[in-house]
Amino acid sequence: MAITAKLVKELREITGAGMMDCKKALQETNGNIDEAVDYLRKSGTAQAAKKAGRIAAEGSTHIAVSGNDAVIIEVNCETDFVTKNELFQKLLVDLGKHVLEQKPATVEEALSQKLFGEGETIEDHLNTTIATIGEKISFRRFTVVSKTDADAFGAYLHMGGRIGALTLLEGTTDEEVAKDVAMHVAAVNPKYVSRTEVAEDEVNREREILKEQALGEGKPANIVEKMVEGRLGKFFEEICLLDQSFVKDPDVKVKKFVEEKGATVKSFVRYEVGEGLEKREENFAEEVMSQIKQ
Repeated sequence: MAITAKLVKELREITGAGMMDCKKALQETNGNIDEAVDYLRKSGTAQAAKKAGRIAAEGSTHIAVSGNDAVIIEVNCETDFVTKNELFQKLLVDLGKHVLEQKPATVEEALSQKLFGEGETIEDHLNTTIATIGEKISFRRFTVVSKTDADAFGAYLHMGGRIGALTLLEGTTDEEVAKDVAMHVAAVNPKYVSRTEVAEDEVNREREILKEQALGEGKPANIVEKMVEGRLGKFFEEICLLDQSFVKDPDVKVKKFVEEKGATVKSFVRYEVGEGLEKREENFAEEVMSQIKQ
């Protein structure tokens, strides 16, 4: 298949590898992104298969709590300056309150609902705010989390809402403990709560990559398997919350920290403003052209 500049760009953002290395990997894998990621990792060109995406869009996250329900939302705008605007800040509060009250299933449903069940729709309210502020604003996403009276929410906003983390802990009502875990989530960015959540296919894929890496290092075949299992532990530490060293006390794992509080981590949600969104497409196009001319 034809290897387009857009495909190369996507692989480049996933792996951080050079443009020509990405192009070669795609050619070798017939344009399959997942196989190309593995190809680059096995060759040592890409260091990790974390699909973080380029953080480019501006905006803010916001967390609202009402009784046993909480919501984390992300609203995007064009410039960081707008996030400090009082109207934008009020919009965040209004949207959070609305979602908790009206319980829409999707953003699309929310946009069609009347704000707080009366008056103008959310979409009309957004358009009014856009007209006043003079920038494009979009309600990108939200997640609602529910708990019981015996549980605790942890809410943490970093850099004024650039990153938001919402945790749910069972077995404790101590919101400070839950907030500490949310702070860790914001800082370290785990993908899963525990190893049991990691799909077998993902573990097997990582195991195969680690095996290829070890063999590529010239390690004897009889010790490769032991090396792979040892390195898998590091893999889980990178992606699983409970396996990670707690940011406020690196000598203690998150699992031990919450267990000492008589709690368990039920779930977490982490939003980073603009993750997966892109800006300045023309810059990449210019880079491609410069490479072609060489």
